[in-house]
Amino acid sequence: MEVSDKKQSKGKLIASGIIPFAFLIVLVVYIFGPGSDVLDLGVPLPEITMEKIDFLDSEIQVTVRNTGPIPVVIAMADINDRIQPAAVEPDGFLERYETALVRIPFAWNEAEPYRIGLTIEDGTRFEKEVEAAAPALQPTLELVGFFALIGTYVGIIPVMVGLLWLPFIKKISKNKYHFFLALTAGLLLFLGIDSIEEALEISEENLAGSFNGVLLVTTVIVLSFLGLYYAGEKLVKKAVSSTASSRLSKPIAVALMIAIGIGLHNFGEGLAIGAAVGIGSIAFSTFLIVGFALHNTTEGIAIAGPLSRGKGLVGKALIGKLVALGLIAGSPVIFGAWIGGFVYSPFTTVIFLAVGAGAIFQVIITIMRWIREEGDKNFSSGAVVTGFAAGMLIMYLTSILV
Repeated sequence: MEVSDKKQSKGKLIASGIIPFAFLIVLVVYIFGPGSDVLDLGVPLPEITMEKIDFLDSEIQVTVRNTGPIPVVIAMADINDRIQPAAVEPDGFLERYETALVRIPFAWNEAEPYRIGLTIEDGTRFEKEVEAAAPALQPTLELVGFFALIGTYVGIIPVMVGLLWLPFIKKISKNKYHFFLALTAGLLLFLGIDSIEEALEISEENLAGSFNGVLLVTTVIVLSFLGLYYAGEKLVKKAVSSTASSRLSKPIAVALMIAIGIGLHNFGEGLAIGAAVGIGSIAFSTFLIVGFALHNTTEGIAIAGPLSRGKGLVGKALIGKLVALGLIAGSPVIFGAWIGGFVYSPFTTVIFLAVGAGAIFQVIITIMRWIREEGDKNFSSGAVVTGFAAGMLIMYLTSILV
């Protein structure tokens, strides 16, 4: 009898969860079916977005996406208000969010500005301006090596240099150690805000309004924060409960989370660098590389802060972990530059910049909790306050050089 009652109770529970969902499906089917004629009001406006413009030999290629609510047909292309012959691949008919490649034969000149216009069949014209035409990057071994070299200069080497502060941080007092932990949090907060700013800027310039750029960035930040917060908690708990000394394992776990967060940020930074080189809006110079290097050296300090409290790390074991953490944090610049330079996508760049911001905010929470565990319950000591402020100020001053 009890088994039967339990089955009935379980059946009622399942039904109570399914019935509202079934009503919702019926409502959606009605709205898109018989109810559509009653509910349709007004005229939906078409919209297309030119996501990427490549300048090739005697040809301009435009990647276009239908970001409006209705299908469109691309009818005509123009450059600087002059109609040009064009071919659309695979065809000019685009359903919502479908993409096509518009190929326009045109003898363009490097560094000159151009206005690219596309007109759809109802006569609506859409335009995008390129400030200075630059040849589209082709994935040659020489260019692959160039991006790898730039990523090494502005990503890997600066982080490794920052890690060299580890012996100094290990020998300072507890109060000064709190200063460096707070400095780390300040450095990371600046990186997080910088990632958000870049993501919003790219979203505003390259994504259609239908993608809701601000909400997209916010959603990705929150989801990445929650996902990495869960993963970070698991990693730290595993470190504490491991057979090795918790004082050895927990600092390494926290340093690893910082390196991952910085690596995700640097991947987005690499995407932006590669894309900027690809469209000719950035020209690398000695001064610019030095600016990037100074800016990113502080990331190594951020990793060295918690790692300095790891006991028993000496010799080859210490060097191995430093190299591994440095590569995790710095090498993503190289991969990001490759992708950004050769297969740039503004949507992907926005996503990764937002993921990097969420990861960094998660790491800040971890660091602040550690400061609290170390004895500063209210984060009100002079060391913590000045460290946090110094971190933000250092990052701002070095960012001016970039």
